Amino acid sequence: MQGNITIRNERPEDHRAVEQLTREAFYNIYIPGCIEHYLVHIMRGHKDFIPELDFVLEKDGRVIGNIMYTKATLTDESGAVKEILTFGPVCVHPDFQRRGYGKMLIERSFRTAREMGYDTVVIFGSPDNYVGRGFKSCKRYNVCLPGGRFPSAMLVKELVPGALDGRKWFYADSPVMAVDEAAARAYDDSLPPMEKKVLPCQESFYIMSHSAIG
Repeated sequence: MQGNITIRNERPEDHRAVEQLTREAFYNIYIPGCIEHYLVHIMRGHKDFIPELDFVLEKDGRVIGNIMYTKATLTDESGAVKEILTFGPVCVHPDFQRRGYGKMLIERSFRTAREMGYDTVVIFGSPDNYVGRGFKSCKRYNVCLPGGRFPSAMLVKELVPGALDGRKWFYADSPVMAVDEAAARAYDDSLPPMEKKVLPCQESFYIMSHSAIG
């Protein structure tokens, strides 16, 4: 890892660079094209967006990484609601991936989230990418979706040990995460063209995102 590294909050003048970074990082990974840059575009104006947890990573003055958070909730069987966090998109430019920059962003955001009083993060992602950051299967914390399903890709991190006490929790993320795919495609079509491809990694994502732990 070479060069001058700075992690700071995103500023308005970073918006276009962050959206382009997100587009380049996610294009053709999960679907032909991607929707993550559109999510970034609309997320900043949503009431559940948390600006204090919107970080960019600069290397030698160039923004090469970003992480964003929104509020989410856990509700127990009695109806008690607990406000928690989810992050995403989190990305590093393809030219700089697998060098520890994503880890730096995540760990910095965890420290700030704890300082803000949050104690739990729930995400959807590949376990291979996140168990090293302390995430565990949602089943281990008895955190499920409404209806009782435990998705294989739903991962939980206690920022404060013991924050989740074993009772059954039902997870709900922010409405901003329900991206209008037609609007996302239209937004993508308004940008300089990138080639959409069908790749094997997309089928791997489909299998993981539609599987559950019994």
